[in-house]
Amino acid sequence: MKQFFKSYGFIIFGTVAFIDIFAVAFNNKALHFVAKPLLVPILIFTLLFSATSAGKKNFIITGLFFSFAGDVLLLFEDSNPMFFIFGLVSFLCTHIFYILFFLSIKNAGPSLLQQRPVLLVLVAAYTAGLLFLLVPRLGPLTIPVIVYAVILSIMFLCSMHVYKKINPPAGKSFISGALFFLLSDSLLAINKFYTPLAYAGIFIMATYCLAQYFIVKGFIKLQLASFVEK
Repeated sequence: MKQFFKSYGFIIFGTVAFIDIFAVAFNNKALHFVAKPLLVPILIFTLLFSATSAGKKNFIITGLFFSFAGDVLLLFEDSNPMFFIFGLVSFLCTHIFYILFFLSIKNAGPSLLQQRPVLLVLVAAYTAGLLFLLVPRLGPLTIPVIVYAVILSIMFLCSMHVYKKINPPAGKSFISGALFFLLSDSLLAINKFYTPLAYAGIFIMATYCLAQYFIVKGFIKLQLASFVEK
């Protein structure tokens, strides 16, 4: 099984992601309910069998576990609004564990944010602008969504913070994953609270799948580079 997931894990993930996006596109709820919960477990097994460094890997694994919980909970949000709240909390935990992982990287090297502080300003401006649109329509969800948006933006900033402290392939993957997460959640929030977007479900799922893929791929690239250096 170890060699199977090392060789084919991402291929299986891509296949299931395509099936799930197809299900969303054609409003096939039964297929969506089957495919979506499989996405993150496939990545968990791929990561477990493809990387070492248990301590740091546990941050990503735990984050993925909360993502799985969030995926399942959001499947039922139409039946009870509380499932959206629980899903939001689950993904909030995901971002917190991703932040802890990024902050655990202590390798010497300059910070991209220190070299280009304008990036911090741009991310803060984007988050403030998004919340400016959403807050008047959030009602009782105002505080939870603001907290979530801030934590998500911090996760994105942390991915940029470690970019020049690690090997470029891993750094690019982490930034890509964090950026796609920011994009996916922004689309979800705008579509849910501000205005319906054309093909929203397709783009939300596609960017979400890319986000998780790049985060896991980045960790594996980071571990492979460490192994080669040793």
